[in-house]
Amino acid sequence: MTLLLKQLFQFIKLLNSETGAYQIATGVAMGFVLGMTPMLSLQTLLVFLLLLFFRIQIGAAFVTAFFFKFAAYLLDPLFHQVGHAVLSMDSLKPIFTSLYNMPIVPFTRFYNTIVMGSGVVAFALSPLVFFFSLWFVKKYRELIVARFKETQFFKALKATSFYKWYLKYDEYYG
Repeated sequence: MTLLLKQLFQFIKLLNSETGAYQIATGVAMGFVLGMTPMLSLQTLLVFLLLLFFRIQIGAAFVTAFFFKFAAYLLDPLFHQVGHAVLSMDSLKPIFTSLYNMPIVPFTRFYNTIVMGSGVVAFALSPLVFFFSLWFVKKYRELIVARFKETQFFKALKATSFYKWYLKYDEYYG
């Protein structure tokens, strides 16, 4: 339970930080793909490489992957149906046969119905997750954070030495 709360508090802290909304939204979309696809595959390695090479908020990706991983287990029957439908399409069988005979591609385990279904669903829905999370981050910062910073409680808290100590501590130790 404490791990779940810690992840949730880290995500709220991330939303309140000065990190760009596009970086957070891209991290959420990548976390969605990480959470929906099986962990031991080349697809996840590709997503990890994208996280490392581009300016994407890694914390947002890992926090959302943590939460979406629970939803993925519930959606496995749907992933199986989608993957079975894709793998049994007669027009794609020659492509799948040639992909299976390539040197590295079989390590993606695309021939598994759940892996194929989760990959198709995750990559198809990731743009929607990106735009929804971008909208959410902007609205959250516009409505909630801006209003909270105008309250008397926040102004009084900001004037205390404890708050100044916290800012200095956060600056040094993150």
